[in-house]
Amino acid sequence: MNYEHKVQREIADWEHQMFKPPGWLEKTSKTIGSRINHWIPPKVHTIITTTIRSIVRTALFGAEYTPSRPVQRSLELEAADQEAKELFALYQKIAVAEGAGTGAGGIMFSMVDFPALIAIKMKFLFELAHVYGYDTKHFSERVFILKVFQMTFSGPENRARLLDSVKRWHIEKEQWRSDTEYARNMDWETFQIEYRDAMDFRKMLQMVPGIGAFAGAWANYTILEELRQFAMNAYRLRRLHDFEGLG
Repeated sequence: MNYEHKVQREIADWEHQMFKPPGWLEKTSKTIGSRINHWIPPKVHTIITTTIRSIVRTALFGAEYTPSRPVQRSLELEAADQEAKELFALYQKIAVAEGAGTGAGGIMFSMVDFPALIAIKMKFLFELAHVYGYDTKHFSERVFILKVFQMTFSGPENRARLLDSVKRWHIEKEQWRSDTEYARNMDWETFQIEYRDAMDFRKMLQMVPGIGAFAGAWANYTILEELRQFAMNAYRLRRLHDFEGLG
């Protein structure tokens, strides 16, 4: 079995796991997260919402996250995967250190963690695009990054729709040549709510006195790991279609 076929099998397993019914732990986490959510000050939720909107707009329309790393179109898929794992290890360490530091400071410092963590995720995704050979100077590539981000933190129904979009990106990207249409059609409210809900249990624990540092480090570690799985497999799907001719 060559490497590309091995990747295809890994992606099939990932898709199967993605749509499995939630287990006891997931259901319990959601229940606890909802309870914790009630005593988090409204100001925190306002900050989360404002932060998401601001950082997403920066990702789409600004140059802040554009990597200095060159676009690596010549890498074979196996080499790109290896480099992606090394890149991820770096960003995960940054996220864990940041989560532990802000978690130790309690609820006010934890408010700082939300924008910092989203920025770390965006920087990772932009660099990852270049590792797999896709240039983030193109607006369509920035939209793709947002779709990967959304897919990672969406519910099952929206996740299925976004996965289909990823698989058809060689067709769909043609409609995202400029920013006007995307900005007009972006469902900001759904995006913000789903992201916040996906974060609730883990990130809200970070605000609990006495366990904030540990919870912050654990939350950021697991959140980055989820993003890695979704992002790498999304780009692998594209590579199999665009470069390897196996899509």
